[in-house]
Parts: sequence; C-alpha cells; structure tokens
Amino acid sequence: MSCFLVRAAEAVVTTIAAKALQSREKEVEAKLNTEGGHEMAKKIPLSRKLKWLSHMLWGGSALLAFEHVWHGEVVPWFPFLTAASDPAGAAAMVNEMATTGTAMAVLVTVIWLGMLAVTSAMEKKFLQSQTSLK
Repeated sequence: MSCFLVRAAEAVVTTIAAKALQSREKEVEAKLNTEGGHEMAKKIPLSRKLKWLSHMLWGGSALLAFEHVWHGEVVPWFPFLTAASDPAGAAAMVNEMATTGTAMAVLVTVIWLGMLAVTSAMEKKFLQSQTSLK
C-alpha cells in the first residue's frame, strides 16, 4: 500500500546527508604508478558512497510507487493512498509501512554496506600495492 514511503523517507535523509558531507570533504589523492609515469587516483569519498545508497533508495521507491499506482493503491486525489480513506485500511497501511517498508529499507541498506565492504577492500588492496612498488 505505502511501503515505498519508508524508503523514500530514508532516501531524503541520505540525500541531505550526502550533500552536507560533500561540502565538507577534501579529496584524498594517491599516486598511481603506471608505465608512462604517474597518474592521480582519488579515494572514494563518503559523500559519494552515500549517493550510491540514495540512488538505490530513490530508484526502488520510484519503482514501487509506479507499481502501487498501477494497481490503484495510489490515486491522484486526496487522500492519495486508497488505504487511508477508512480507519481499518489506515491501520493496515501503517502496519505494512512498519513491517514491509522497514524490512525493504533495511535490506537495501545492508546491501549498500556490503558494497562499502567490497570497495574498502579494493581500495586497501590498491593502496598496499602502490606502497609496495615504491
């Protein structure tokens, strides 16, 4: 019914946090030794990684919103969510948001944390290989 709202709310928070971090971060550069000389490689900043999460959440929310519009659960007139028109439906909607919506948001966040673990390992491996070349 409205499980996409939980992910959209998390997407709003992560978008704001990414923009706030981006204005404060300095770029960290590492020299990359290549056959032709030196190239500069930059460590991925946290604000960019937060944007990954934000994009995942916005994309999933948009897809779910479209699906709910397709099935007639979201309409272009007030109260916009058909379940909110009666108290029993509103209670079911809140329950779905608390269970299904939260579970989906947590799952996306856990997948993003896995992405961070992989990229962190790749960055460490790259930096170690560069220090061993010197």
